[in-house]
Amino acid sequence: QVQLVESGGGPVQDGGSLRLSCAASGDSFSYYAVGWFRQAPGKEREFVAAISWSAITLAYADSVKGRFTISKDNAKNTVYLQMNSLKPEDTAAYYCAAGRFRGATQHMEEYAHWGQGTQVTVSS
Repeated sequence: QVQLVESGGGPVQDGGSLRLSCAASGDSFSYYAVGWFRQAPGKEREFVAAISWSAITLAYADSVKGRFTISKDNAKNTVYLQMNSLKPEDTAAYYCAAGRFRGATQHMEEYAHWGQGTQVTVSS
């Protein structure tokens, strides 16, 4: 069973950048698709980005396209979310999730394993 730990969150100014990491243990990330989701206070959890097990297929929410980039380093068992041009509306707890399926999906129910989250706060 894979365990996930997110890191890299923190406070940042409007227009700044952060890189989130999702480190896996207990199994190889090579067999998993990985997604990033976020949840702001009082709002439902929403999809941000996803990457297939092979890293060939990528998917992004419209709200982050062109600003965020997801990548996967199977040798390090880590998935990254590079976030540029951050906006106050990106403020949320960010969660990574993993599942053993083909492709990259925005559907949360496909992901069986979840991390505890890392907080990103963007101030104007």
